[in-house]
Amino acid sequence: MDVAAPLRILHLEDSDLDAELIEAELDRLGPAVRIVRVMSREAFAAEAVPGRHDLILADYVLPTFDGISALGLASGQCPDIPFVFCSGTLGEDVAVEALKNGATDYVTKQRIDRLPRTIVRALAEARIRAEKRAAEAALQALNRTLEARVAERTRELAEANAALEAQIEERERVEEALRLAQRLEAVGQLTSGVAHDFNNLLTVIAGNIEFLERAVTDERSKRRLDMMRGAAARGANLTAQLLAFSRRQRLEPTPVSLNRTVASMHDLLTSSIGGAVRIEIALHEGLWPALVDATQVELVILNLAINARDAMAVGGRLTIETANMTVGAPPTRPEHPQPGAYVMVSVSDTGTGMPPEVLARVFEPFFTTKAVGKGSGLGLAQVYGFVKQSGGGIRIDTVPGEGTSIKVYLPRAEEAGAAAPVPDAEIDCARAHPPGAQPALLIVDDDGGVREVTATRLVEAGYHVREAASGLQALAALEADPCVDLVVLDFAMPGMNGAEVAIELRKRWPHVPVLFVTGYADTAALSQAGALGAEGIVQKPFRDGELERKVAATLAAHPVPRLRLVSHRDRSA
Repeated sequence: MDVAAPLRILHLEDSDLDAELIEAELDRLGPAVRIVRVMSREAFAAEAVPGRHDLILADYVLPTFDGISALGLASGQCPDIPFVFCSGTLGEDVAVEALKNGATDYVTKQRIDRLPRTIVRALAEARIRAEKRAAEAALQALNRTLEARVAERTRELAEANAALEAQIEERERVEEALRLAQRLEAVGQLTSGVAHDFNNLLTVIAGNIEFLERAVTDERSKRRLDMMRGAAARGANLTAQLLAFSRRQRLEPTPVSLNRTVASMHDLLTSSIGGAVRIEIALHEGLWPALVDATQVELVILNLAINARDAMAVGGRLTIETANMTVGAPPTRPEHPQPGAYVMVSVSDTGTGMPPEVLARVFEPFFTTKAVGKGSGLGLAQVYGFVKQSGGGIRIDTVPGEGTSIKVYLPRAEEAGAAAPVPDAEIDCARAHPPGAQPALLIVDDDGGVREVTATRLVEAGYHVREAASGLQALAALEADPCVDLVVLDFAMPGMNGAEVAIELRKRWPHVPVLFVTGYADTAALSQAGALGAEGIVQKPFRDGELERKVAATLAAHPVPRLRLVSHRDRSA
C-alpha cells in the first residue's frame, strides 16, 4: 500500500509478545508505518489527541485499564480518529456492544491476519466520513454565503427598482409639466390672437359709437349709445385680462418697494375683503426692491386677496407676507420660478383649499370653480401671465379643507447704467412742410375698419393723413414721399408685423417717429423696434382722446429738422 505520508498508529497493548505479532502484521501495510505503543491510562490520554495519529488500535483487557474506557476517552478527545479493537478475549456480544459505543471495527488475535485489511477499511471509512463532513461544512458555508448573496442581490434589486420607480415618477412629472407648459403656451397664443382681433372689432365699434354720439340728439338714442360704449369698455377689460395671461400686455417695470405697496393697500383690502375676514400683514425688514410694473403688482395682490376671501365663505384669516428669497432648485412646474434672487409676496388664507384636479388647471383661462356669474376664470390666469412676463414665478401650497398659500416671486431690481442716447441725424423736409402746414401722418393698419376710424379721428384732430394697408405699402409710400411727421403703426399685421416695419423705418428714415397702435404687443419686440414706454403705444380700443393726445405728444417730442431726410437707400449709393 502506497501512502503519501507515514501511517501513524497509536497501539494500546500490555503484552510484548502480542505487540510484536501485531507489529509484524502491520509491516504488510508498507514501510511507512509509525507505531506508538502505550500501556497505561495516563500515557494513552496523553497521546489520544486530534491530529497526532491516524488510527487507534487497542486491546480489550489490560491490567489497570480496559478497552471500553479507552474507547470512551478517545471518543471525547479525538472522535474523528478510527478506533479498532484487537483482542484475544473479545466475544461476539462484547464486540457488538463495542461497535455500538463507537468503535470502528474489531479483530480477534486468533485471526490477526485480517488486521491489515481491517485497518485499510477503517482508514477508508474515516476518510469518507471526513470528506463527508468537509462536504457538509462546505455546503453549510455555501448555504450561508448563498443566503448572504441572495440577500445582497435582493437588496441591490430593491435599490435598482426604487431608483427605476423614482426615474419613472420624475419622467412622468417632467412630461406632465411639459404638457401643462405646452397647453398654457397654446392657450396663450390662441387668446392673444383672439384678443388682437377682438380689440380691432372693439376699436371699430367704439370709434363709430363716438362718431354717432356727435350726430345723435335724442336722449333715448344717447342712452343706447352709452350702453354700447359700456359694453365695449367691458370687452376691452376682458381682452386686457386675456393679454395679461398670454404675456402680451404692456408693462413698465421699475424698482418697487413691495412693503410700501402692501402697506398702502391696507384700506383698499379692508374695504374689498369685508369684516368677516381678519387681515394680517407681515412685512420683511430689509426687503429688496422688485423690478415690476407697480400698477400691475397692486392688481395681482388685490386679485389674490379677493380669491382668498371667496375661499372663506364663513370668514377666516387672510395673511399677506413679504420676504427675500433665493431659489436654487430648477422648476418642476411651468409656473415655478427659475433659479435666482426674488422678492416674494404671499397671500394665504384659511379657506377650503384646492383638490389636485383643481390645482392642475388653476391657471387656465376661463377655468373657475365659482358659480355662474361669480367669476370669469381669468383672475389667476392674469396673475400667471403678469408674473411670467415680469420674469418671476408662482408657487401654490394648498391643503383641502385647511387653506391655500400663493407665493408670487418677482425679480429683484438690480442697478443698471442708463442707456446712451442715440444721436439724431439731420433731415430737411421744409419744402414739403412749409411753416403752418398740417402735420403729415402715415396710418398703417391691415384692418380697413380700424384704419378708417383711426384716420377719421386724426383728420378731425387737424392732421393731414395718408394710409397704408400693410408694412410693404408703408415702405413703398415712404420711398415715394419720405416727408411725414409721424407713422401710426399697427403691431399685428400679416407679412411684416409692426415691429419689423419699425426696424426697417429706423434703418431708412431714422428720424421719422413711430407711434404703435395695438390690441396686444410683444414688449420685447416693441422695445427692439424703438417704442419708448407707455407714451409710444396706444392701446386698442381707443379711450377718451388717448390717440389724439399721444400723437400730439410724439410730434412735440420729435420736431422735423430743416435738413433733407436721408433714406437708407440714398446713403448706400
